[in-house]
Amino acid sequence: MKRALAPITAIALALFSTAAQAIPCQEVASMLAAGVPANIVASAVRDSGAQYTASDISCLTQAGAPAAVLAIARTMTGAAQPAVPVYTDAPTAAPSGIDAASDLIGARASTVRTLEDDSAGGSPESAAASPDAVKEAVRLMRNKKTLSASLRFYDLLRSGNYPDQDTQIKYYLARSLEQLEMYHTAQYFFLKVVNKGPNTAYFKYALPKLVRMARFTGDETEILKIAPKVPVESYPRGSKNKMFYLMGLRSFAGSDLNEARKFFGQISSKSNLYRQARYLEAITYYKQAKYKSAKRAFMDVVRHPLEAKNKAELAAQKSLVNMALMNIGRMYYKIERFDNASKYFDLVDHDSSTWPESLFSGAWANFMQNNLNHTLGQLLTIRSPFFNTQDFIPEVDYLRALTFFNLCEYKEVNRILLGFEGETRPIQQELKTFVKGYASKEQLKMAEQAWDTYFGPSAVETQIPTRFFTKLLRNRDIAGIVSHLDLLDDEIDLINRQKAEWRDTVGALLKKVIEKDRSKLKRRAGRFMLAEMAQWANNLQDLLSNSEMVRFEVIDAQRVDYQYKFQNPDLANLSGQVDLDFATATDFIYWPFNGEFWRDELGYYHYTEQGSCK
Repeated sequence: MKRALAPITAIALALFSTAAQAIPCQEVASMLAAGVPANIVASAVRDSGAQYTASDISCLTQAGAPAAVLAIARTMTGAAQPAVPVYTDAPTAAPSGIDAASDLIGARASTVRTLEDDSAGGSPESAAASPDAVKEAVRLMRNKKTLSASLRFYDLLRSGNYPDQDTQIKYYLARSLEQLEMYHTAQYFFLKVVNKGPNTAYFKYALPKLVRMARFTGDETEILKIAPKVPVESYPRGSKNKMFYLMGLRSFAGSDLNEARKFFGQISSKSNLYRQARYLEAITYYKQAKYKSAKRAFMDVVRHPLEAKNKAELAAQKSLVNMALMNIGRMYYKIERFDNASKYFDLVDHDSSTWPESLFSGAWANFMQNNLNHTLGQLLTIRSPFFNTQDFIPEVDYLRALTFFNLCEYKEVNRILLGFEGETRPIQQELKTFVKGYASKEQLKMAEQAWDTYFGPSAVETQIPTRFFTKLLRNRDIAGIVSHLDLLDDEIDLINRQKAEWRDTVGALLKKVIEKDRSKLKRRAGRFMLAEMAQWANNLQDLLSNSEMVRFEVIDAQRVDYQYKFQNPDLANLSGQVDLDFATATDFIYWPFNGEFWRDELGYYHYTEQGSCK
């Protein structure tokens, strides 16, 4: 490998010394194909000081030249310019040694995660009309001297000498932070630019960046605030689908379902957001009781081709497919077509996180069809060690008790319900008490403290099982905030590992931004958590009340049973005279369950309980 790189480096150095002679397009393409870094090629193009024509630019574009190379070439389409000296970190301008061999200490590899320029006008933004100090800082950024560039932009902002370039400086500071993979603080400064409105020069460049940044922060809250302020005609070309999606989300959250469907319906079927938008569109139909339209939309989610750029994206798409199948099953359940409901619940992928919920829903569907042994078999899978430590489905024991009640196994019903109540009541009481402590508006302002109670560095001891919090963290809103909080920790760590010259200047500013936003994020997470806890406190109270009612019904059923037996003494030993036939279908092989769970057996358990009903 070293032998191959040596002549390439020599070529690049030779090109540096050539002045006023345009580097041919094919030669640039050859350098890029040979692995010469983009910033070196860009420097070679710039230092030639030659003039490039429109056909040269077109040739470079077709050759796949990076944005940095194209940007330099475009600035040289006028009269030939003298070569601009490469900036060196002089002590009077910026601390020395910041951009050494490794630009950022401990940086993550950014080749895959770099966000490409996506300007609305089809060409990268230009700093040609800017003051020399700004142009120099931009040049450093484009040459990947990102630490020095960000320090320059920081100094320009702090000096206050360029008020007319304030938005431009913030935009390029955000670009520098983006290159450093500090996505939260980059988002912060992109927001500053976008908030100036669509009539400002850098709006059309900042908005696509801001939209794409959400894929790294995992949190779309800030963009949701921006979206309604942006006229549809101002949506950048590469971000229209995302903006329509965000507007749909906002309308959906505001219960303007027709408006939400209008926005979701404008998303292209070729967009990676299409499946997600169609899924939400189906939910809007369901909320409007348009069940046929809802089913068609859900089936579109199921049938749309699975196309993903990475494993995480593929997993997210499969998750939507499974949730769509679940929702179709629930719609059939709602109209009491329990056999159809069971079919769709059974289609959910066994490897998905949705499967335990689909099993539970399927168990209810079988219960309603009086397939009681099948119901018990499905509930046994959910209660297996594979799921009972990570899926909080307390209704499982309640449904088991109801099933045994229908089998007239009253002692078993009592045993299950007493155990359920003993385990559930402390959980319900803690949830209820905790939520009550944040009932007022003033108390709710301390939601950050609520979050830290269970997720902070000094979390309290709790009666609430871990599987409850596992389920809580699957909430889409909470999961996005947690991902964002993790990103903040990464950025703080990255700042702390830099040299003092940068860490104590730019880094100090970024830390203030991060810590302020951390409090906001935790407060928002706390509010979502309290809302979920309040709902669960009510659900568990209802289950406990129902459990007590069933136990009362057990007492009444036992009284009737004893009274009947007393009046018919000849039937007392009838059960011992019944000859039971345990014949099974020929297309199944049945093995007795010995209490040991195996993953390949999950979902196939079937009870042979005959019951005690006479």
